[in-house]
Amino acid sequence: MQATLTAPKMSCGHCKMAVESAGQALDGVSSISADPDTKKIEVTYDENVVSLDAIRQAITEAGYPAE
Repeated sequence: MQATLTAPKMSCGHCKMAVESAGQALDGVSSISADPDTKKIEVTYDENVVSLDAIRQAITEAGYPAE
């Protein structure tokens, strides 16, 4: 499954690394790519293993509230 999230507070390379690390730490996330310029996060995941809400929560806990 693929989804696009937005993280309005994401603004730099450090933000990108923090968001991607938070997503990659979750079982079921096969890829995650954050773009601070567009504030978008592209994520590919297995919905049988992890929910989009869990991904959103992990990113938010990393300091970048995701919508």
